[in-house]
Amino acid sequence: MSATVIRGGRLVDIPARAAPYTDILVVDGVIREMGPAGLAAPEDAEVFDASGMLMHPGLINGHTHGHGGLSKGMADRWTLELLLTAGPWISGSRQVEDKYLSTYLGAAEMLLKGCTACYDLTYEFPTPTSEGLAACVKAYADAGMRAVVAPMVADISFYEAIPGLLDALPPALQKRVEAMRLAPAETTLAAIRAAIHDWTGPASIRPAVAPTIPHHCTDAFMIGCRDIARDHGLGLHSHVAESRMQVVVGKRLYGRTQLQHMDGLGLVGPDFVVGHGVWLDDEDMRILAGHGGSVSHNPGSNALLGNGIAHARRMLELGVNLAVGTDGSSCSDNQNMYEAMRTAIYVSHARGPEAFAEWLSTAEIFTAATEGSARALGLKDVGRIAPGYKADIVFLDLTSINLIPLNDPVNQIVQAEDGRSVHSVMVDGRVVVRDGRLAGADMARLALDAERARERLTAANADNRALFTQLAPVVGSYCPGLSAQPYHAERHAHIH
Repeated sequence: MSATVIRGGRLVDIPARAAPYTDILVVDGVIREMGPAGLAAPEDAEVFDASGMLMHPGLINGHTHGHGGLSKGMADRWTLELLLTAGPWISGSRQVEDKYLSTYLGAAEMLLKGCTACYDLTYEFPTPTSEGLAACVKAYADAGMRAVVAPMVADISFYEAIPGLLDALPPALQKRVEAMRLAPAETTLAAIRAAIHDWTGPASIRPAVAPTIPHHCTDAFMIGCRDIARDHGLGLHSHVAESRMQVVVGKRLYGRTQLQHMDGLGLVGPDFVVGHGVWLDDEDMRILAGHGGSVSHNPGSNALLGNGIAHARRMLELGVNLAVGTDGSSCSDNQNMYEAMRTAIYVSHARGPEAFAEWLSTAEIFTAATEGSARALGLKDVGRIAPGYKADIVFLDLTSINLIPLNDPVNQIVQAEDGRSVHSVMVDGRVVVRDGRLAGADMARLALDAERARERLTAANADNRALFTQLAPVVGSYCPGLSAQPYHAERHAHIH
């Protein structure tokens, strides 16, 4: 038995808006007891001195992309559709070591900024591989982070998925994008099954399945993803109603919303997570809530890509479980959950004073970024600091300028904190960040490895970058034009 007693720290109490002094006894990574100073502990228990620290549950990232770690800072004034167009440039030519490095970079950043678990929708072209997913698992294990890792998959390419886009391209570009066709559905489904069969790693890192965007998937493919997830007791996660263009395309292809179509195929359940959900309507939310499903609210990415402001208040009103996410570093540029929480507050207020009733509170967002995200990840024993829960705990330095004076700990964690106050982080009772440093990480070496990878991938993807510059004007004009059109049903053969 391994025991640690945490003494001298102040624990955030969300309902009370307070931070009383609290000692915590951790046994074998699980919180056993909590109480006032002087809590009894085994004689051989290790003492963790939390004096001068504010303790809160580890933040949980409900939606990110580990493959985006090496793409940080590459996007500027891109819509979602331009980001997808840029994919072969900013994420192409990756070797297994690049997949590990990219994922590790994101994990390191999350841990250093108080995030102890994430839902990672990671991508490999043209299909997921056991080796690539094993590299992602190893990255999280090496960093000391909890994760759900879902291969992000489809069987229809971006250019084939959007009605009329392929025809809008000049013939020469049509020929170029033919090379971006994805593997047949059964090939990819078989690859997912093989990866799950070959899955190794700690119990804290689990698989899931992510059919990326509904109209990028045939019905048969989505059903195949559903069956794999159900057969293995895994979660399903998809980008649904992220942009207005997706809504227009969904209505044309299905004669109903994307969410309603996926529900008709049996994908929506308590283990189903909608990424973004900016354009969900009330009926979508009611369906999702009725199944016990979740939405990962990713306000930074939604704003950066111009997708709009998700109606998080309405989701809560209708009973949807709300999580919070950063999205990938290729479309939000960092993995800072404090910033994601603050942005969620700000964008809800941006609806204006006439919509005051729709404003989110700091307590609601803090709860969404911990307990709500835990539920989205399918984790029943994280997201709170309470007996019986895993000891995933963040320790903030109360001498940090962000927390002086400590007027309201909940407000200040959500609206004032930016990650610089993180002193230490525990995952499963093990200290993975101490004194602001990630255990076992050589940051100078990490920077050197990343720079070498950047140089190599820049050269390897030069042609993909040139292709993006040719495609961008067409995609950048066609997709917004399609988004502006009224909805109408127009079924396409490739969906069935």
